[in-house]
Amino acid sequence: MIKFGTGGWRAIIGDEFTKENICILAKAMADKMKAEGAAEKGVVIGYDRRFLSKETVMWSCEVLAAEGVSCYFVNRSVPTPLIMYYVMKHDYPYGMMVTASHNPALYNGVKVFTAGGRDADETQTRDIENYIARVDKDRIRKIDYEEAVKRGLVHEFYPMNEYVDSIMDKIDIAAIKEAHLRVVLDPMYGVSEAALAIILVSGRCDLSIIHQEHDTLFGGKMPAPAADRLGQLQNFVVDKNYDLGIATDGDADRLGVIDDRGRYLHPNDILVLLYYYLIHYKHWQGPVVRNLSTTHRLDAIAARYGQVCYEVPVGFKYISAKMAETGAILGGESSGGLTVAGHINGKDGVYAASLLVEMLAVTGRKLSELMEVIHEECGARHMEERAYRFNQEKKQSLMKRIYVDRELPSLDGYQAAKVSYMDGCKVYFEDDSWISVRFSGTEPLLRIFCEAWTKEQAEKLCGLFEGYFGL
Repeated sequence: MIKFGTGGWRAIIGDEFTKENICILAKAMADKMKAEGAAEKGVVIGYDRRFLSKETVMWSCEVLAAEGVSCYFVNRSVPTPLIMYYVMKHDYPYGMMVTASHNPALYNGVKVFTAGGRDADETQTRDIENYIARVDKDRIRKIDYEEAVKRGLVHEFYPMNEYVDSIMDKIDIAAIKEAHLRVVLDPMYGVSEAALAIILVSGRCDLSIIHQEHDTLFGGKMPAPAADRLGQLQNFVVDKNYDLGIATDGDADRLGVIDDRGRYLHPNDILVLLYYYLIHYKHWQGPVVRNLSTTHRLDAIAARYGQVCYEVPVGFKYISAKMAETGAILGGESSGGLTVAGHINGKDGVYAASLLVEMLAVTGRKLSELMEVIHEECGARHMEERAYRFNQEKKQSLMKRIYVDRELPSLDGYQAAKVSYMDGCKVYFEDDSWISVRFSGTEPLLRIFCEAWTKEQAEKLCGLFEGYFGL
């Protein structure tokens, strides 16, 4: 029942996300760590604001402690990247974060991080699943949580200051102080408020915050910083004349941005802006990494400055691994996650937001002005994104047609340069437009992404695939 996707294990609360399954996962992690000689060094565990998140950590600690695994429990809700940072900085073999990220409120889940604070890769998650399969749920031992704390098996701590300081050491806080920027933050009822408030107020920004209260239903919406969920943030920026609106998802590893004109900036825009800023203004040198559903404008910027853009499958673990392999200075995905060299080995919405604020301060330009520069550099392209739900029978049929039979609709009028099945199906066209079709690793969805030079072209290509596969 416990299967890891691209963003860890996620399941509906009370369905598969149950105390029994949480204890099974904890027992499997304990068995794996003991087999690897990592039990004494221990595991860092944190949680976000979702329903049952804190209780999930406590239940996990009861099992891990009974198996002799040292537990380091960050005892307040925190951003996922804080856990990744602490695992990396203090050389822990594993970290665990209780979160379902941007999924709807009825979900919760667990992310696992390995040495270096990296997302567990497929080899690691398969190994965890193998240990899960061997767990006898009727023989799981536990120690009462309070007793485990008294016996020193569970250590409670709160390293927020260390995490925030690590970000402030990397950004130009002096330039931010001089810019007197007006920023509004929407944590979407999640966990970014404490960290970003410290950073932005330290930078003397005029800061306002909306949706900061604890609401396990996330205001009745998914805690994902997408365009259709940021209407209030847009209104706030326009009505009160702010320079920037920042939104983060439920566990603060993804970012959404509203510019000075109240326009939503797609995560692709943010990636291109930051890569351009790092190369053109900060004079960094190095390649960039993106997944196959992310804008090819990164390729154009890289080529313009004599660099390379590398493409990887969906899943941030692939981006982190490719960055380590190639020395890339930026990596990201069209869903809003990104990371910068020299920080953690995974996505961090808090650091990304801080770097965006630095960009405005250093350049002295509005976000809208910088986007115009990007359009001049690599052209204004349109990204079309669609998602489709299905029953199990339909999924099996679609998987066979797309992955096994490798069917494609007629592409009359479009010159396909190549087709890749690295992750789903992606068709590359000779005019540098493209379309990808793949099953989500975090939700029961089939996703289509298409980037083209015009909205009409992107919609037409999506329509061809939509009609052909009966979506």
